[in-house]
Amino acid sequence: MEDLSFNININASPEKVWNTLFSDANYPKWTAAFCSGSHAVTDWQEGSKALFLDDKGRGMHGILEKVVPNKYMLIKGVGKVKDGQEVYDSEGAKACSGTESYKLTPNGNGTDLHIELSGADFPDEMLGFLTKHGQRL
Repeated sequence: MEDLSFNININASPEKVWNTLFSDANYPKWTAAFCSGSHAVTDWQEGSKALFLDDKGRGMHGILEKVVPNKYMLIKGVGKVKDGQEVYDSEGAKACSGTESYKLTPNGNGTDLHIELSGADFPDEMLGFLTKHGQRL
C-alpha cells in the first residue's frame, strides 16, 4: 500500500478531539463508521499494547509507540488478531505491520488533525471513511 496522509480542520479543542479519538467511551463511536463493533483494548499509555478489534474478535495488535496527550499518537502494528488470538507470523500479520500517526495542532478556535498511514494494507472501509471525511494530501 502507498503511504497516505489526511488532514481535516475540526471546530473543537485539541483536548476534545483527542478524547474523541482515544478514549474507551468514544473510540467505538467514530470507528463504527468503518468497522461495526470496533473497540480498543488498551490503557492508551505510551509503550502499551493495544488490541483494535471488531465485534468478532478480529483486528490488529499494536504498540502505542509515542503518546503526547492532546498532540500526537503513533501506533505501530505488530500483528493480527484472529478469533481472539494474536498472530505474528502469517501474511495477514505482515499486512498489519504499518504505522498510524495522529497529529493535533491548535488552529484558532479549532484543531488541525493530520493522519498518516504507512506500510500496511489498511481496511478499505477505514480508507474510505478517511477519504470521505478528511482532505487527502
